[in-house]
Amino acid sequence: MAATAIAAAVAITIAVGSGDGDDSPRPGSANGGVAQLAGESDTAKAATVLDRPFTKPDLVLTDTKGQSFDLRERTKGKPTLIYFGYTHCPDVCPLTMSNIAIARKQLPKADQDKLQVVFVTTDPARDTAAELGKWLPAAGDPSFIGLTGDFAAIQAGARSIGIGIDPATKDKDGTVVSMHGAQVIAFSPTTDQGYVLYGESTSADDYAKDLPKLIKGETP
Repeated sequence: MAATAIAAAVAITIAVGSGDGDDSPRPGSANGGVAQLAGESDTAKAATVLDRPFTKPDLVLTDTKGQSFDLRERTKGKPTLIYFGYTHCPDVCPLTMSNIAIARKQLPKADQDKLQVVFVTTDPARDTAAELGKWLPAAGDPSFIGLTGDFAAIQAGARSIGIGIDPATKDKDGTVVSMHGAQVIAFSPTTDQGYVLYGESTSADDYAKDLPKLIKGETP
């Protein structure tokens, strides 16, 4: 699906609780809970190819081993999927990781090794390196990269690719709420630019169909 010169706006907001209270969706906040990305979507396809690809976020965070991870440097020249979410998310975050993991397993081993899946927490106060290290293999795949660190840096990195996230807040009943855009953005191994967007309704079959092309840097 080729993008045209006229860009259509895509806006998706996700607000979910910690799982220990009311998990019903909440409306987006006024200060960045909505992600808006330019591109043209085809209702027959899960992918939205962006007219103006994003530059990969300039983030140096901490991985699940407690080591420094330079996102741009470590994923340079590799097909990369980036998602911002949190481990206490009761629904969309684990479902997204699971769908990508299912699709990844259908790839030839060589392509599995090439694909980089990066999960950046939007709730670093609770999502320590150790917590991410326990959650990611269960929710997705042991090969997935989990990153945590300073919230302000994470928020700035997310905003640089059109994804809005807000600091976690606590409701009166004690439920912790984290507001975050629910998009996965694919970065090309040939340009290191983020050129394809996937929304929260993307299925494992959708990813399985597109991953072979994304790994080659092609347009799905």
